[in-house]
Amino acid sequence: MVNLRGEPALIGAWVLALTSSLAVLFIGEVLGQMPCLLCWYQRAFMFPLAIILGFGLWWNDPKAGRYGVVLGLMGAAVALWHMGLFVGIIPEPIQPCTATGPSCTDDNQRILGLPIPLFSLLAFILITALSALSLKDNSHDT
Repeated sequence: MVNLRGEPALIGAWVLALTSSLAVLFIGEVLGQMPCLLCWYQRAFMFPLAIILGFGLWWNDPKAGRYGVVLGLMGAAVALWHMGLFVGIIPEPIQPCTATGPSCTDDNQRILGLPIPLFSLLAFILITALSALSLKDNSHDT
């Protein structure tokens, strides 16, 4: 059985992964913004998080957070690279989302004044931390 202290952390990670997945689907499907290659890679790590963590909760798997840690770290690495390109730390031109349309790195593509790649990075960091916390809190369970 899942420890009651670990379950809220895993629920938080799942809600964040699900919300992030729905948000990028809204940006792509409703707003019509085609994702760039780096956005696609980040989605490749975020979408499974919502599914895997959700099933982990449903099945009361106290170790489900380990998948959140691994996928979260990998997604955070891509998001960190994306942010490095965005702020100019990595001296490589960033490829726009589409040749003629909006880009996740345009000034008009900010949310609350912050770039979309930063939101991705923050989401992956929080999901990783919450997933790790769920494992720590359940470490004495069998």
